[in-house]
Amino acid sequence: MTDLTRQPAHVQLRALEGREISSRELLGLHLDRIDASTLNAVVTRDDDAARQAAHTSDERRARGEASGVLDGLPITIKDSFETAGLRTTSGAQELADHIPDQDADAVARLRHQGAVIMGKTNTPAYCQDLHTDNALFGSTLNPHDPARTVGGSSGGPAAAVAAHLTPADLGSDLAGSLRLPAHYCGVYGLRPTHGLVPARGHVPRPPGWLTSSDMVTPGPLARHPRDLDLLLTALTTPAPAEDTPWHVDLPTVSKGIDELRIAIWAEDPNCPVDHETAKALITFEKALIAAGALVRHTPGPVGFADSTRLFEQLLHATATATADDETAAAELTAARQLQDDDSSPRAIFLRHRTQTHRSWLRANEERAQLRSDWQRFFTEHDILVTPAAPTAAIPAGSRTLAVGGQERSFFDQTGWANLTSHIGLPSLVVPATTTTHGLPIGIQIIGRPYAERILLGVADGLASLLRVAG
Repeated sequence: MTDLTRQPAHVQLRALEGREISSRELLGLHLDRIDASTLNAVVTRDDDAARQAAHTSDERRARGEASGVLDGLPITIKDSFETAGLRTTSGAQELADHIPDQDADAVARLRHQGAVIMGKTNTPAYCQDLHTDNALFGSTLNPHDPARTVGGSSGGPAAAVAAHLTPADLGSDLAGSLRLPAHYCGVYGLRPTHGLVPARGHVPRPPGWLTSSDMVTPGPLARHPRDLDLLLTALTTPAPAEDTPWHVDLPTVSKGIDELRIAIWAEDPNCPVDHETAKALITFEKALIAAGALVRHTPGPVGFADSTRLFEQLLHATATATADDETAAAELTAARQLQDDDSSPRAIFLRHRTQTHRSWLRANEERAQLRSDWQRFFTEHDILVTPAAPTAAIPAGSRTLAVGGQERSFFDQTGWANLTSHIGLPSLVVPATTTTHGLPIGIQIIGRPYAERILLGVADGLASLLRVAG
């Protein structure tokens, strides 16, 4: 039984269904692992409520009434999602005592499918850093090397999954916030098609808001592609309170890997990768070829620099929604004082933060045109493979990024992830290999809208060849 926590979620669910273990026992095993952990990944718990939920699941199963694809499975939730009766801080001191009375929509869907929520996982304040550290709870450590970052902002979720503290977690991704930690911690992380999973109840926006960012996307992290498939089913099944007549029927894999048209975008001068990341892409390509795939290299469906520029403009625009009036006024004053030829990062930031609605509408039109470019690409290809990030996990707390001995922008860490962040395409990080020092390296695979299960099918088909699923 004690080894069951090291198994992926679908194996744990099979044990529950086969009455090899009860939900309450399985929960206890995970809580013991959390108690023994020094990673600081799980930061808020309500063990009594979790035990009651597990007991209720066991009673359902005993009556033959087990319901939901996750019934009885203990999981954790990123602390940015509101959880009814369980503290939700989003890593911010101002929310240290915030206990919601309503679940975020995505959390409600997981509960409706029987998930047992063990606790909340760490995130930087308001999810606004590529390291997971905050004044409330401190830093989360990387299970592979505590001197290395877990990334952010879903660093607590990725570390908890990687360390077998939980079989799965609900994270979120606005600017690579889920995929970068998945890459740094060596787990699978899925950013679904934007809008497929509702983001109401994700902080930020502030508690109580009904709207959310036009880019933030809830998504699952786990140790096997089949686990992500189960969580995807749960996250795309409306809970009763939503009172909606629709249901989602995502396309499933109708072809083998050997029949898919797979393209690889391995490098770009706008976001170079280091030698070990380049080798990981070769390892991934060899696994595809071993599975019978025919692959071709591509310079990419869009211009990297133009896509990044637009992403940054739209990112800074959506982030202004919750700025207070004093901050907004100060930024506008500062922007008006800029010289026309000032192209510094600060100037670009201020112009984006204070852009007119007309400017945003034009940027949104440019986004639609970029989506069309991606759509054309996916008429000729089924899957695009890219790096997940330029390097393996950087030192904890570092504000610099070195690639091949050259200093790059700190934010290049999410450069490859953000090709799809503002476009909303499904993007999956797959653990591919490790560096010579044992740090994980992931690969990103991208598909057309609503192709999540095709991506997961490819990852599942490669898992045994890559020998990284656990």
